[in-house]
Amino acid sequence: MVSMPSVRIVVLTTLTMLAFAGNSVLCRIALRETGIDAASFTTIRLASGAVVLWLIVRFFRRAQAGGGNWISALMLFAYAAGFSFAYLSLTTATGALLLFGAVQATMICWGLWRGERFGARQLAGLALAVGGLVGLLLPGLSAPPLAGAALMLMAGAAWGVYSIRGKGAGDATRVTAGNFLGALPFAVVLSLLPLADASLDAAGVGYALASGAITSGLGYAIWYTVLPMLKSTSAATVQLSVPVIAALGGIVFLGEAVTLRFALASAAVLGGIALVILNSPSRRG
Repeated sequence: MVSMPSVRIVVLTTLTMLAFAGNSVLCRIALRETGIDAASFTTIRLASGAVVLWLIVRFFRRAQAGGGNWISALMLFAYAAGFSFAYLSLTTATGALLLFGAVQATMICWGLWRGERFGARQLAGLALAVGGLVGLLLPGLSAPPLAGAALMLMAGAAWGVYSIRGKGAGDATRVTAGNFLGALPFAVVLSLLPLADASLDAAGVGYALASGAITSGLGYAIWYTVLPMLKSTSAATVQLSVPVIAALGGIVFLGEAVTLRFALASAAVLGGIALVILNSPSRRG
């Protein structure tokens, strides 16, 4: 018989993965189907996320240590902005895979730099994952646009750095709320630049609000609630589902096709990362 705590963990984890994948789907829909520009989407997403996280901290969290800082806020902004501008040209599935691959690669490289030792299976997994990303990006008819791919890889690296900096920084929800607030000035400046070419419509604003308030703000709050209940390997492994869920969302809501190149690259990247994180002695629960 499955215990209630186990059911709660499964439900909360599932909701979080749907939220993370939902960010990709909502952003892609907004930028392809509505008139909102990428900079405005980023600003509204960060602002609405900051409001929701502040409300959660204010009314549902006990006073705990931790707060945002400018470096982490800048990394959060770099992630959010790169993510939005990348989705001007990338499909939902490709963007999610590149983002996820870059996040994990950044954190794996950090572990190596800090002295973590990889066994033969982990090294093979790392090589497989890198090969999958390279194979996806090689020139060809089904290759993603280079500029969009570069922006998404940058966004993933920024999120990886943000995640690394967030370890041990105090109450994760409180820290994230502070960083969302700190990222707002950067986003506002971006929106005011002539390059941003600001454009708004009701539908686009609605998608941006949903991305910020629900799939970002609530999504991160739920994740930080369930994270202490998961083993480190389980927390890392379950995130392998995000690009797959995002790909399904792109198919259902945007009619995007999954190419053979993407399918093979996904298998290589996600399988390779699984080999690394499932055999890492430093990723203990």
